[in-house]
Amino acid sequence: MTKAALIVGAGSGISAAFARLLHREGYRIVLAARKTDDLQDLCRETNAVAIACDAVNREDVARLFGEVDSRFGRLDVALYNASYRLRGPIADLDPSEVEKSLMVSAFGGFLVGQVAARRMLQQGSGSILFTGASASVKGYAQSAPFAMGKFALRGLAQSMARELHPKGIHVAHFVIDGGVRDGARGRAEKPGEPQDSMLDPDAIAATYLAVANQPRSAWTWEIELRPWVEKF
Repeated sequence: MTKAALIVGAGSGISAAFARLLHREGYRIVLAARKTDDLQDLCRETNAVAIACDAVNREDVARLFGEVDSRFGRLDVALYNASYRLRGPIADLDPSEVEKSLMVSAFGGFLVGQVAARRMLQQGSGSILFTGASASVKGYAQSAPFAMGKFALRGLAQSMARELHPKGIHVAHFVIDGGVRDGARGRAEKPGEPQDSMLDPDAIAATYLAVANQPRSAWTWEIELRPWVEKF
């Protein structure tokens, strides 16, 4: 049976690399994002379907999974890759923007994770993956909203793993502890920096798939990824 995957928060970096890898592995893929115009080239490359979805909107998420159900009839891998980063001194932060950061980084993960879990519990298998960041475990100065959201997402993943692993559903959280190389947006090593001083999205994607493919006798719930020059 051909496997199916859903990537929420699809873009040009980690999620695009993961989509390409899944396509090479024979997966059918749905890519979800608030705006899908920039996903058309990736869809052609991976034979994926792009669906507009606001991950913090319950109706959008329900409709998204309805599309997955109608197209594939099953779901083997779900990746939540969406986040909203807000920086600034704590005294100056706009509460509305802080709320948005928390909703996208954490609440959207809950909505997607909940519905994915329901589908996978029915079929008795599947992997739910969450993209974290350095902020998942380290609260940096002037980055409180991002840390709040990513700490919450990590807690969600840990709680889901403890509940769902015994039921055959693999849940994993990935701490991406460093800058991610993405030439499409001009994010590459700066002159004078060591080679591979930024995380390669293809290498991240390979780790995601390796974790999703782990035998259930040795499941990982969390893994940290950082370049060789990144300090702990």
